Amino acid sequence: MSELALSNRGISGRRIGAMIMRYWYLLLSSWPRLLEIAYWPVLQVITWGFLQSYIAQNANFFVRAGGTLIGAVILWDILFRGQLGFSISFLEEMWARNLGNLMMSPLKPIEFLMALMAMSLIRLAIGVVPMSLLALIFFEFNIYGLGLPLIAFFCNLIFTSWSVGVFVSGLVLRNGLGAESIVWTLMFALMPLACVYYPVRVLPHWLQYVSWSLPPTYVFEGMRALLIDHVFRADLMVAALALNALLLLASFAAFLAFLQSARRHGSLLGGGE
Repeated sequence: MSELALSNRGISGRRIGAMIMRYWYLLLSSWPRLLEIAYWPVLQVITWGFLQSYIAQNANFFVRAGGTLIGAVILWDILFRGQLGFSISFLEEMWARNLGNLMMSPLKPIEFLMALMAMSLIRLAIGVVPMSLLALIFFEFNIYGLGLPLIAFFCNLIFTSWSVGVFVSGLVLRNGLGAESIVWTLMFALMPLACVYYPVRVLPHWLQYVSWSLPPTYVFEGMRALLIDHVFRADLMVAALALNALLLLASFAAFLAFLQSARRHGSLLGGGE
C-alpha cells in the first residue's frame, strides 16, 4: 500500500504540521498582528491591576481576597484569547478565500481543527506570558505560584475556548463573513454568566443554574476558593472537565454539520458577506 494511501486512512501529522507552519509564517509576516496579540493583555493587566491596588487600600474584603481580581483578569484572558486565537486563524482562510481550496485538498477537517488549536496555544503564549510577567513585576501577583491547580484551570479554560471557537467557526463557515461579528462577541456574552469577577451567589437564584452549566464558572469559583480559602476544589475541576468533554464533542459535531451544509449550498468557495 502506498504512503499516500496510508496517510489518507489516518490522521497525518505532516499535514497538521504544514498547516501550523502556514499560520506561523503568516503571523510572523505582520508585526501589527504580533503587536495586537500582546497589546490588549498588557493593557488589561495594567488597568485592572491598578484598580485592584486601589480597592485593596480601601476595602477590607479585597485585602482578604488577595489577588482574586487580577487573577480573574489573567484567567479570563486565557479563555478569551484561546477562542480568539483559534477563530482568527480560521478567519484568515475566509479572508483569503482559501477555505474551499483546503477542503478540496487531502487535509481532513479534524486535522484542520487540530492545527487551529495548536495556533491558538501559540497566540495565547505570545499574549499571556508578557501579561503574567507584568502582573508579577508591578503588582507582585504570581499566577504561576498557584502551582498544579493552575494546570487544571488552564486546561479547562482552553477546552472551553476551543469548543466556542469550533462552533463559531462553523457558523461563519456556513453563513459567510456576514456572521463574523459573533467571533468577537459571543465570549463576552458569556462573561456575566461565568462569574469572572464575582461569586455565583451574587446572581439571581434562577440564573445560577445557567451559570453552573458553563465550565468557566467552575474555574473562577475554584480560583477564588484557592486564593481566599487556600483550598483546591478538585470536585469543581472534574465537573468542568466533564462539561468540557460534552461541549467539545457537540462543537465538533456542529462544525461537521455546518461543513456539510456549506458544501451542499456551495458557500465554501464564496465565503463573502
